[in-house]
Amino acid sequence: MAKLYFRYGAMNSGKSTALLQVAHNYEERSQQVLIAKPAVDTKGEATIVSRLGVDKRVDFLITPESNLRDLVHEHANNDMIIPGIKNLSCLLIDEAQFLTPNQVDQAFELAVLDGIPVLAYGIRTDFLTVGFPGALRLMEIAHTLEELKTICRCGRKAMFNARKFDGDFIFQGDQVAIDGIEVTYESLCGVCYLNERG
Repeated sequence: MAKLYFRYGAMNSGKSTALLQVAHNYEERSQQVLIAKPAVDTKGEATIVSRLGVDKRVDFLITPESNLRDLVHEHANNDMIIPGIKNLSCLLIDEAQFLTPNQVDQAFELAVLDGIPVLAYGIRTDFLTVGFPGALRLMEIAHTLEELKTICRCGRKAMFNARKFDGDFIFQGDQVAIDGIEVTYESLCGVCYLNERG
């Protein structure tokens, strides 16, 4: 039986790189994969960008109004080299925390009803340690939860994503702010996060 996987970790834990490696492994064996990400993630536009410098264009973007299952059926039937959903080996989703809870349910349906493994990569919580709705739903219903680890500047395991604006830590603002020039993030352990928060 196909499964829904949630592979999560703090920022800089190699989630996008791992996703791209999985895609490469499937494609190297001539197996068909679809790669997607939520449209709210404007970093790289329609491309998954790894901090290691590797990138790959997605097959489709997921808007908040999208039905994920319908999108997969549409792309599997129209864009695959060998038409038909039965030939799809897996769906890979980057930045899965930005999915809606309904879209996570649709990912579960893709695995259970359509037999398509779904590998979702993302973070659990925002810069205030509040769970993203998509990540919370993934934690509730994914068949398999896998943590990808990274380290804090102090050497401990990092688990929080602290937001910086112009280099200074901030602890207020909208839940979603894509990292770029002014807004950046630093992965911190609990001790360092609480010290910065004061």
